[in-house]
Amino acid sequence: MAGLTKLSDLAIGTQAVVRELPAHGAAVVRLREMGLLVGTTITLVRAAPLGDPLEIKVRGYRLTLRKSEAEHVLVEPAA
Repeated sequence: MAGLTKLSDLAIGTQAVVRELPAHGAAVVRLREMGLLVGTTITLVRAAPLGDPLEIKVRGYRLTLRKSEAEHVLVEPAA
């Protein structure tokens, strides 16, 4: 898909739609259990002063992710 970017590269306040998650690994199971699924709309709320962790708004609540986890989540900016 064209226009995909890493979740970790989004600007603060940007709304995006999750398009791809890692195919395997413990992190992907954790992300799915917390509601981060393909097609889900998210908003990057803020980042810690050194850029790690990141806080996103997903399905009405706030979720904190390590930057290393967010680098594997591909999103498309919402229209």
